[in-house]
Order: sequence, then C-alpha cells, then structure tokens
Amino acid sequence: MKIVLVGYMGSGKSTVGRIVANHLNIKFLDLDDYIEDAEAMSIPSIFDTKGEIYFRKKEVEYLKQIFLNENSFVLSLGGGTPCFGNNMALVNEKTANSFYLNVGINELTTRLMKEKSHRPMISHLQDEEITEFIGKHLFERSFFYNQAHQKVKCINHTPTEIAEMIVNKLV
Repeated sequence: MKIVLVGYMGSGKSTVGRIVANHLNIKFLDLDDYIEDAEAMSIPSIFDTKGEIYFRKKEVEYLKQIFLNENSFVLSLGGGTPCFGNNMALVNEKTANSFYLNVGINELTTRLMKEKSHRPMISHLQDEEITEFIGKHLFERSFFYNQAHQKVKCINHTPTEIAEMIVNKLV
C-alpha cells in the first residue's frame, strides 16, 4: 500500500498522513523530512547554500528512492513537489492512491498566519499580503494538485475525519 498526499502548505498533509499511517499500521514519511535527513541540512539551508535547482533535483531523486525502497507507506509531499519535473506523473504511475487535500484560501490563510514565522515562503510577507499570495500560488499549483487520483475537500472536517475519508477511498 503506497499512499501519497499532495496539497498546499498548511493543508494538513503531515497531520492527516500520520493518522492514516497509524490507522493502517504502516510507515509515515514526510518528503521534506526525508530530504533533510539525507542531506543533513534543513531545506532553507539547502536553498540558501545550494540553490533551488539542486533541491528540485534531489527532491525527485529521493521521491524515486522512496518508491523503490519502501513497500508500504503514507507519504506527504512538499507543497511544491507536484509542480516540478514529472513528479506528479511519477507519483500516479507508482500508486493509484494519490490524494489532493483541498483546503480553501481563507482556511489556509487562517492556518498559515499562525505559523508564519516558521514558513520561509511567507515569513517575509506583511499579514495583508498573505491571502493574495496564497490565492495566486494555489491558482498556479492547482493544475498539478488536481492530477491526484482523489480530491478530498477538507473544509469543516477534522484531521481524523479527513483520514477516514482517505482510508475509505483506498484502491
């Protein structure tokens, strides 16, 4: 069983992914954490010292490695991962269980405002700029997110309810 969760930052991929993995008694993996462990550097440090192109190359390399080396898992991708190279096609080729956690702009804004200082992509923005930034970004990325096999509307649902929806849709 290989389950992959995609969606924008703050959509709950890691939280929901841990619940699904626990329910199914399989491993939970977060691609960003996996990369940080393998590179022995934080992702912001990788971006700062080696650049985004290096990071994106490593991202697809580690994504392939996970599919090759792991039998059963729930994998949370970084928010940008599906949007680069052939990552989304690779995911959909390797599993029939890719899920887009679809969260609305207003809910994402509320969530991300609370963790703004821990999110390098938005930490430099003024509070009043965040909603527009998220909306523009979601518009650009939704093409890729919507390639997931299943879409899960997350509005008004707890992480446990979302996890149950995913488990009930597994192929």
